[in-house]
Amino acid sequence: MEGDIMAKNDPGSKVKNKGLYEQLRGTGLSKKKSTRVANSATKTSGKKARQRGGKAGSYDNWTVPDLQRRAKQVGIRGRSAMTKKQLVKALRAS
Repeated sequence: MEGDIMAKNDPGSKVKNKGLYEQLRGTGLSKKKSTRVANSATKTSGKKARQRGGKAGSYDNWTVPDLQRRAKQVGIRGRSAMTKKQLVKALRAS
């Protein structure tokens, strides 16, 4: 009889993180959503987690107009009078 109860609660092989699945089900989430969240959590956990987007390039490789444009976005004042070295320093500090 106990095996029948466990079979009903067993999420099956489609769930990768069964502990998280059970925790989510306990909070009232649906089976479908709990499965989706438990499976997506395993994709981003661990030592080699997939990074979203790319790695930003060094400001040293940017042109002065690009640095000024970025400085404007960040809100750095006096950017038009700055040298490339000063722009890089200001952007790194922001």
